Amino acid sequence: MLPNPDQDPTPETPSQEDGTAHLFRALGKQIKALREFRGMKQSELATAVRFGPDLISAVERGTRTPQPDLLLAADPVLGAHGTLIAAIPDVEEALKKSRTRHPDWYRNYAKLEAEALEIFHYGNQVVHGLLQTEAYARAIFTRWRPLYSEETVEKRVADRLSRQGVLEKWPPTQFGFIFEEVALHRPIGGREVHHEQLRRLLTLGTRRNITIQVMETACEEHPNMDGAFNLLTAKNEQRVAYTEVQGHPRLITDPAEVRAMQERYGIMQTLALRPDASLAMIERILGDR
Repeated sequence: MLPNPDQDPTPETPSQEDGTAHLFRALGKQIKALREFRGMKQSELATAVRFGPDLISAVERGTRTPQPDLLLAADPVLGAHGTLIAAIPDVEEALKKSRTRHPDWYRNYAKLEAEALEIFHYGNQVVHGLLQTEAYARAIFTRWRPLYSEETVEKRVADRLSRQGVLEKWPPTQFGFIFEEVALHRPIGGREVHHEQLRRLLTLGTRRNITIQVMETACEEHPNMDGAFNLLTAKNEQRVAYTEVQGHPRLITDPAEVRAMQERYGIMQTLALRPDASLAMIERILGDR
């Protein structure tokens, strides 16, 4: 059986094993306590330190790393008298020691993905990571907010490319990708990067084990308005689903929920363009640029 994420949640911060998660959660709680003592709202603190309120919320919950520049800015605002600044060397050391092959919260899913018999994906914003070119992936991570360091960008790109080995395994995994038309029009990374990405889709879309379909923007009905998701058939033939919204990942194993997502995906397959028409649309988009 797969782990039930509701019973055994995986951390969303760096590794528990080297203690970094404990450090970051403790700092998050400290920031929250100092903020509440001063009677400040998260939005007020965010404005004062010039960071987004979502980041402040995530740091306080222990799901995002309190970066040194945030600690430096928050210390005087919260009246910490150097307490947060004193933690910066420990945070920097912890970040160096953190394992970055996959974020810890992603590792369970990454293992499932690598061993899956089938993977079906619906995407409404960008091309799926398994199909991305190196330049397209780098453009995404470079423009991520809050900003990643150059080192983190390169590690994330390398990790994403390494995942694509699943496309080459034998016997092959069966793949199905449904993209919203807008995701194919968005020129992430600029014209040349976009062209290269579209050409890669055309190449991969001809493989016998990969099906690419496009949901036209003009389509008048849609069974899924809840965002992107993946459906996987694990090597033990159990079907699971995976979603990730605003940095909050969820591995879904409940049979009823998975069946509902399967139903939505099946309807989208009938509403989307056929695979040959979808590749023809990609060719037209490429020709129009």
